[in-house]
Amino acid sequence: MLRQPLLLVFLVTILSGCSGMVQNPQDSQPVKAKNVILFISDGTGPASFTLARDYLRATGNRRNLYLDDILVGTMETSSASHLITGSGAAATAMASGYKTNNLVIGQDPDGNPLRSILEKAEAAGMHTGVIVTREITDATPAAFTAHVAHRYDNELDVAVQQLSSGADILVGGGLEMFQLESQGGKRTDGRDLVEEARAGGYEVVTSRQEWDQVQNLPVLALLARDKLAYEIDRNPLDAPSLAELVDKSIQMLDQAGTGFFLLVEGSRIDLAGHDNDAPAHLHDLIAYDEAVNVGLNFARKNGETLVISTSDHETGGLSIGRSYTWYPDKMQSMTASHDSTVTMLQNGASPTDVLKQYYGIEDVSPAELARLDTLTLRNDYDRALGEVIGDRLFIDWATTGHTAVDVNVYAFGPGSSAFRNHFDITHIGLVLPDLMGLQTD
Repeated sequence: MLRQPLLLVFLVTILSGCSGMVQNPQDSQPVKAKNVILFISDGTGPASFTLARDYLRATGNRRNLYLDDILVGTMETSSASHLITGSGAAATAMASGYKTNNLVIGQDPDGNPLRSILEKAEAAGMHTGVIVTREITDATPAAFTAHVAHRYDNELDVAVQQLSSGADILVGGGLEMFQLESQGGKRTDGRDLVEEARAGGYEVVTSRQEWDQVQNLPVLALLARDKLAYEIDRNPLDAPSLAELVDKSIQMLDQAGTGFFLLVEGSRIDLAGHDNDAPAHLHDLIAYDEAVNVGLNFARKNGETLVISTSDHETGGLSIGRSYTWYPDKMQSMTASHDSTVTMLQNGASPTDVLKQYYGIEDVSPAELARLDTLTLRNDYDRALGEVIGDRLFIDWATTGHTAVDVNVYAFGPGSSAFRNHFDITHIGLVLPDLMGLQTD
């Protein structure tokens, strides 16, 4: 008796999927998002969200992450060359809808350029922006604004291309990539890109005070010589939070009224994973969650904005708990990143003093001191500190590199149903242009 209705539902589903437009399950009309905010939590797997949620609960801050309300699916992240992707290949897939090899930026495996969502939005007359907590020339922002064969060998070329990308907002670190060597920068080609940016109409800002005064587009905000500070180390008087950067950028982009595409990356979550640095990883992820909430608040009021959050890959192979136990509350007394504490140790600081003052470990054991004894290399200190802290929290790291773990996908707003269930990383770059009414390749 049920065969005919089920067959009818199946045929309707197939036919609607062939229309070339993403359909809203609440009605049969095509969905279009006037604005899109794509958040990327670099190097963040499912265990990281558990880490952050449990910490917030243990410390009485809140019960859940803001992201928890909009979880819709999962995504696999392999590149064209490896089962475990690099950030450049992952970002290229999300930006263009096509896979490429690790280390390649904005090109296919044969070296042909791939148009990004940002470039398509620019061509359609929309306003665009990029906000990251690493160098603005790093892999993820580069994949949306440039096309180079190798993310490291061509990083200076990325800066040149970004200034001609049309992006109205470029915010992050990496001032040294725009300055000549004689100015303390890394450019050896004789080009002062800061002055070129000003000549091209950009307002260039390099401090919190200058950022707070910005009102008009376009703006190039290079707020650190290389990376922005970890959230756990950030001085609010010197540097705005990621949430503050997102809030002001949305206001400026929205004022234009043409619709906008904004890319936001919590870049240093990934670096903390590489360092096996649980406290820095935690606080950058919470800062990212708060930035997503800024986007969600705007989207709920605006009604025409799609917010998406996902990760390019997982980093570190984080595992939480041993024998049914772990101690998230102990992270409350951990107040510095490895960036800070390893520098102290390499400069001769007492391991006992560092563990007591910055990690809240009052009963430092001989075994813990032995792990930090006679080390000289930064990577060795990172791994040793990760083990010491892990033994206190009852967490573990499997690697200092990327993993093949699937990542979470979060979405809210018009077209969000297109990101339900499980899909490949290219799905982001294939579906978003359709949802935005942009020309597709």
